Amino acid sequence: MIVSRLLRDAEPASEPLDVWLIDGNEDTTHITTGSDWCLIVESRAPYKGYDMAEHGRVEVRPAAQETPFAEHLGETVLAVREEGSEHGRLALEITFPSGRVRCDGWEGDLRLSGD
Repeated sequence: MIVSRLLRDAEPASEPLDVWLIDGNEDTTHITTGSDWCLIVESRAPYKGYDMAEHGRVEVRPAAQETPFAEHLGETVLAVREEGSEHGRLALEITFPSGRVRCDGWEGDLRLSGD
């Protein structure tokens, strides 16, 4: 799994901006939010990090234990359920043998939670 985060000098890293899940065949699934605040799920390789001058830097790197997906690395996806509205996808719930991870687009931010 790979994540991107916004880093600023005096502040801790933000929640992930993007998450890339990588399967056993090295195929990637990119999860992020769009400018319309809807959740985007697509097959896309990770991009490179970039500098935003006084706004900070977006760092792209392998994720350690900082997302709810970490508990399920190496597990098979059993089910995927999405929630949406007439405007687009709002949430995605991914079920693994040992639990679930929910991805939400909340006011333009990606929110991840697990159980």
